[in-house]
Amino acid sequence: MRVERDRNGHMNAAVLYGAEDLKVESVDIPTLADDEVLVRVEVALTCGTDLKVWKQGFHQRMIKPPSLFGHELAGVIELKGSAVNGAFREGMRVVPANSAPCNTCLYCRKGQPNLCEDLLFNNGAYAEYIRIPGRIVRQNMLLIPDNVGFVDAAMAEPLACVLRGIHEMGVNPGDTVVVIGCGPIGLKFIRILSGRGMRVIAIGKRKSQMRAAERLGAIAAFDAAEIENPVSLVRQISEEGRGADAVIEAVGTAITWQWALQMVRKGGTVNLFGGCPRGTEVKIDPTALHYSEITIKSTFHHTPRFMREALDTIARGEIRAADFITGEAPLSELPEVFEHMKNRHGEMKTAVIP
Repeated sequence: MRVERDRNGHMNAAVLYGAEDLKVESVDIPTLADDEVLVRVEVALTCGTDLKVWKQGFHQRMIKPPSLFGHELAGVIELKGSAVNGAFREGMRVVPANSAPCNTCLYCRKGQPNLCEDLLFNNGAYAEYIRIPGRIVRQNMLLIPDNVGFVDAAMAEPLACVLRGIHEMGVNPGDTVVVIGCGPIGLKFIRILSGRGMRVIAIGKRKSQMRAAERLGAIAAFDAAEIENPVSLVRQISEEGRGADAVIEAVGTAITWQWALQMVRKGGTVNLFGGCPRGTEVKIDPTALHYSEITIKSTFHHTPRFMREALDTIARGEIRAADFITGEAPLSELPEVFEHMKNRHGEMKTAVIP
């Protein structure tokens, strides 16, 4: 095994031990089953989900400490098991997704693999090497096109979630879409929607987010802290005061969920994309929902189909990592990066270079 010979079987990796307890330390390089692949990580990207997991110290479905950490990455196949498909060879540039469905449970059979009862998650992107389980190798590890760099390719996983969210909403060119929340995910929604002909109104916080939203195509961007009533504002600037054709909530709070439901026009669609903390209660007006025929979606995660669409979207140049990456850091500084992210200084994503 070439890696073990070169590195004495050890690598540097980030290990999450609990709430805000992250350490970069030397761990064993993962050993491989016959159907698995070892990827040398070229870049890993920070994200809002990892920040939430770091804060609470766990994720109900994705990660239980102590555990290797991180899930957005791109890299090179270092080693592969003897049973891995011959289409994959050592030295190939790949972007592995962080999950793969079982394809046999009820939800997979119903065409909802993101809700798979045995959805396999994989963490460990913040490391020199990462083991890719066989199920992900077979279904959800993609070759990076020659014209796509590692940092761009690493955006495929969050972009897949965004593209699936847009697909589920059924919006069309010319529609007015409100995006609530201008973090990295909200800004990806803005970039894709505006690039595909939708009129996007952004609601976020901080002037840096407003500038980013406008730069990425929003026709208007408003700081929620400076608006007395965001719902009234959206209705005022929508066609004849009817409200937006669609609203995407990408924050995950009770008040922004309520705004979303009140901003949409009759017959419109709301995507409650931002997950609220467990136990959150949201007041809704059932009369408005019924007589206005509002459709409520809440898209969770991605599927192999949308991972492929995301990489194709990146390869076409429809979205660029340069618009979202606001910093770069070595793996050794990752704990400090998360401490900095906690204070929300306006950074979007950091490229972590092992």
